[in-house]
Amino acid sequence: MTVAEETRAAVRERPFLHDALRAGVVNYAAAAATLDIDADRDAVATALRRFADDLAAGAGGTTDGDVVDARVTMERGVGRVDGGGDAGNGADAAATDGDAVDHEALLSVGDAAFAVDAGDATAVLARGTVDAIHLERVLGRLRTAGVPVEAAGVTPSALLVVVGRRDGATALRVVETAVEGDGPLNA
Repeated sequence: MTVAEETRAAVRERPFLHDALRAGVVNYAAAAATLDIDADRDAVATALRRFADDLAAGAGGTTDGDVVDARVTMERGVGRVDGGGDAGNGADAAATDGDAVDHEALLSVGDAAFAVDAGDATAVLARGTVDAIHLERVLGRLRTAGVPVEAAGVTPSALLVVVGRRDGATALRVVETAVEGDGPLNA
């Protein structure tokens, strides 16, 4: 494998470095020193610089979360229900306290689901053309804002994050900003 190929492979194993290269905020010599590549550091730094140029030109090999037209809403009173069921079908599910209730699941994974009128959390839902890149960026922004996420999911037409009741307004602003293409999401 060439130095360039090894460098690109090492960067792909470090999403934070990939994002930093794309954003143009990397000290190439310092980054080269952190990569375990058996080659001259100057050669690795040059390979990083060229990879960054390719990423800036759109040849990064990943979607970059293009600006989308999405409608962002917030639902209060969301909680975890057991029994899963089909998301959005109003399937019967057993509440966590054991009482049988009828909830419409917002997000269902395996035997667990999050549904409206089942707790005191807040769900922020973005409907539109979204993808995993958007979810990744939303989760990163929520992490840096200090907002713990209870659950998250994405489909080609919706993105959902569930946060604590008090973090709902912050999460709403974060999701709105992320899916509207404001800031580094689309950098």
